[in-house]
Amino acid sequence: MKHISSRDNATFKTLRALAESSRERRKQQKTLLDGMHLVATYCARYGAPEILALSESGFNIPEIRAFLDAHSDMEPVVFADALFGEISPVAMPTGILAAIATPPAPATRELTGSCVLLDAVQDPGNMGSILRTAAAAGIEDVFLSAGCAIAWSPRVLRAAMGAHFALRIHEHAVLESLLGNFSGSRICASLRGSKTLYELDLKGPVAWLFGNEGAGLSSELEALADHAAVIPMPGGAESLNVAAAAAVCLFEEVRQKRLR
Repeated sequence: MKHISSRDNATFKTLRALAESSRERRKQQKTLLDGMHLVATYCARYGAPEILALSESGFNIPEIRAFLDAHSDMEPVVFADALFGEISPVAMPTGILAAIATPPAPATRELTGSCVLLDAVQDPGNMGSILRTAAAAGIEDVFLSAGCAIAWSPRVLRAAMGAHFALRIHEHAVLESLLGNFSGSRICASLRGSKTLYELDLKGPVAWLFGNEGAGLSSELEALADHAAVIPMPGGAESLNVAAAAAVCLFEEVRQKRLR
């Protein structure tokens, strides 16, 4: 394997640019996966990444060594710890990362099952948490409006913990058009709803609508919903974080479908 200790190295420069710049990630159509779980999940589904990078100290971590032993066909690049800290997209480097090509946009298809539509959800942690919850709840398609955080950014990838690879993620989606062609129930979480979440019939396909952290769902999209569902909060809080609200809604659907 190749050891790198110079900042003049071309691979180092490539990885540092990907770690530091969303513009560079869009230009190269690549992103970074940080951490053993993300790297292993990707490799199990797609095979070797374009670049597999380790820190010198990471190379000696038993979990990483076991991964390398199981994937002897991969040729990792080992960086001096100081250099690895500069190419890692997180504050506390884990010792392993991979550069991958950003997957192409999924092909358009008719929606017959439940899906999630996100309107200007901008926080990467919220975005990643929602994607992780959607995958866990059996959702296949997630649609993001143009105002959402970039789904394939390292921060969103890390928060989603591999959920990206179990979902069809549609960025820059026109949510109004999708709702017009959806034959199931269109439901948004709202403080202004007339029914609680638990009074709604969620046994069929549902298009779930969740909005921006501060402004909420746009009035245009809320007007297209069949139901505005209130999540009861007996503790007196004014509202839930959008990721928490999505988890409550999606798993109430799971509960109702299991009872059916």
